[in-house]
Amino acid sequence: MPKRTSSKPTVSRKKQHVELTLTHDVSFQGKTTGLEMWEFRHNALCELNFSDVDPSTTFLGKKLTLPFMISSMTGGYPDALLINRALAAVCEEMGIGMGVGSQRQALEDIEYHRTFSVVREVAPSIPIIGNIGAAEVVRMKNADGVKRLADLVGADGFAIHLNPLQELLQPEGTPEMRGVLEGIRMLVRELAIPVVAKEIGAGLSADVVRRILEAGVRHIDVAGAGGTSWAGVEILRHKSTASATSVFWNWGIPTATAVQQAAQLKGRPEQFTLIASGGLASGMDAAKCIALGADLAAAARPLLKALHRGGKRALREQISAWGFQLRGAMFLTGCRTISELQHAPIERTTTL
Repeated sequence: MPKRTSSKPTVSRKKQHVELTLTHDVSFQGKTTGLEMWEFRHNALCELNFSDVDPSTTFLGKKLTLPFMISSMTGGYPDALLINRALAAVCEEMGIGMGVGSQRQALEDIEYHRTFSVVREVAPSIPIIGNIGAAEVVRMKNADGVKRLADLVGADGFAIHLNPLQELLQPEGTPEMRGVLEGIRMLVRELAIPVVAKEIGAGLSADVVRRILEAGVRHIDVAGAGGTSWAGVEILRHKSTASATSVFWNWGIPTATAVQQAAQLKGRPEQFTLIASGGLASGMDAAKCIALGADLAAAARPLLKALHRGGKRALREQISAWGFQLRGAMFLTGCRTISELQHAPIERTTTL
C-alpha cells in the first residue's frame, strides 16, 4: 500500500461531501428509484393482529429489531466524530445496523481515527461495517491494511465500495479499476469477516453481481440510482468542469431494477444477503425492496438530514416512522415475518 504524505485533501473532501448533501439538492434530476412503479396487493383478509407482525431479522450474525441499516456515510474529519457518535448511539438504541464512511483517511494517518472508532464505543451490539474504496483495493498486495481498519471499528463485515463514476468525476479521484476483482478475491480469502460489495448510488447490474458472487462475496448492496447523485455532488464541488461532466449527473441503474435483477440470482448457485439502498425515503420503500427480493434496506442522506435538523430525537422519530410504515405494509399484506414479506404479492403498475 503506498504511503501518502498528507491526508489533508481527503479530510477536506469528506467535509465537503457532507456539507453538500445537507445544503444542496444533489438528487437525481428526473430519474427515480423506480419503486413508485410497484404496488402491494392489498389483503383485506390478512388474518393477523398488528401486534403479531415481527420485522426482526439477523444480519452478520447479529439480531436487528428492524431490517434497516444506516449506510456508509462519514468519518475522517473533525465534525465526523459528533455525527458518527450520534448515528451509532441511535442505531444501538433502535436495533439497526450501521456502516461507517470510507476509511481511506484512516490509512493515511491516525489523526482522525476516533471519528471511526467512536462508532463501536457507543454501539457495542449492532452489526457495523467498515469501508474502503475499490481504487484503494487495487493497490493492496495483502489484507493487512483492511484488517487494521476493520479492527478500528470492530467491524462485523467490510464493504468495498465500487465507485468508478465518482472516481472519474473527482479531480483528485483515481479512475484506475483494473484489478479490483482480484483484490476482492484476495480480501475474501484473507479477512476473517465477510466482505460486502456495494455501489454508492449508480447501482450494480446483474452481470456485476454474478461476477462478485463468483469471487466469493456473499453480501451485496446494490445502492442504486434515484436518490443522492454522487456524480452531482462531485459536479457541484468543481463547477468549472460542469460543462464536461454534467451529462453524468443521472448515470446509473434505478434501485428497483438493481434489486429485482440481483434477487433473481439468489440460489444460482449460491445464496447471499442482498441489501437494498439508493434513494429509499420511507419504510414503504424498504418494504417494497424486501418484497422484490432484498433481505434488508439501507439509507444515508434522509437520516443524516434528520439528525442535522433535530438531533438524535429527530433521527429516532424518523426511524420509528419508517418502522411503522414497514410493519404496516407487512400487516396489510398478511405477512408476519420478513421472510414472508419477501414473497408478498407486489405488482408493477404505471398508475401512480
